[in-house]
Amino acid sequence: MSTAITTAQTHQELQSMQHDLATLTAEIQRVIVGQDKVIRSVVSCLLAGGHGLLEGVPGLGKTLLIRTLARAVHLDFARIQFTPDLMPADIVGTSMLLQTEGDAGGRPVLQYQPGPIFANIVLADEINRATPKTQSALLEAMAEGTVTAGGQTRKLPNPFLVLATQNPLEMEGTYPLPEAQLDRFLYKMHVEFPAEDELISILNRTTGVDVADIKPVLDAERVAEMRDLVRAIPVTDSITRYVVQVLRATHADDSRAPEMIKRYVRFGGSPRGAQAMLLGARIRCILDGRMTPSIDDVRAVASEALRHRLILNFEGEAEGISIDACIAKVLTAVPADK
Repeated sequence: MSTAITTAQTHQELQSMQHDLATLTAEIQRVIVGQDKVIRSVVSCLLAGGHGLLEGVPGLGKTLLIRTLARAVHLDFARIQFTPDLMPADIVGTSMLLQTEGDAGGRPVLQYQPGPIFANIVLADEINRATPKTQSALLEAMAEGTVTAGGQTRKLPNPFLVLATQNPLEMEGTYPLPEAQLDRFLYKMHVEFPAEDELISILNRTTGVDVADIKPVLDAERVAEMRDLVRAIPVTDSITRYVVQVLRATHADDSRAPEMIKRYVRFGGSPRGAQAMLLGARIRCILDGRMTPSIDDVRAVASEALRHRLILNFEGEAEGISIDACIAKVLTAVPADK
């Protein structure tokens, strides 16, 4: 798809895309009760071609949400359960000695056996329960879309999406994700505890005999088309500049940085944070049926795009400062009209 597309063409394609996304969301909501914001964010990761990290206490449906998304799109799916004894080869695959038929000498042949990472959608379940060595096995795959093993570099399927879940770090038996890997995630989403009415609906759906039959509503070709359309949505220079100013204001040495940032934040967001905000704003405007993103769209996605990219200093950690509160201060400090 050309980056320069006509308004009429864009409007027609947007309408078709909005219909498909509404159908996808409705299919997911047949299983998932509530969590509408998280559902939109996971769909945004799919459209942006970026990976997503879902954090919440056990039992809130994080794994079920990702599995349901995978069932609603006609793509290959793999689930990796991260545990302390999981090894990198269990993810990316390994070379094994295999006996080949018809070999007169009877000698085994070394062949590469792909791991579960070779799928379109990969669920990295409880990713922070594995050791840092195993966590790092995902770095190349998430950043480059390739896997190097057995002396060769192999391309992963397209599209490729890692959706990871993690428990809060205060819980026993968890290992913090390295900053370099956190930066590879487009969004970090907080899965909140359901409200009373939502809990009642969950019980009604899960303790009866009826089970929702999820049908695939999108395929790889359609996902690729929508990804192209997302990047073809025009963005004004003022929106781009605002995104840059918000990102820079997360750094303590920037003139726009609020006092909270200067006092408690050691490192601000990376350029990937600006990319996540701009792509997220584009997708949000599409989901809402608009042609171009606004500053309100940027503000709406800023927390999920930046909360895993800001690193508190010792004082911030000691005082239990909320990173989301820091981001809120940044959005207040950066004027929207400049």
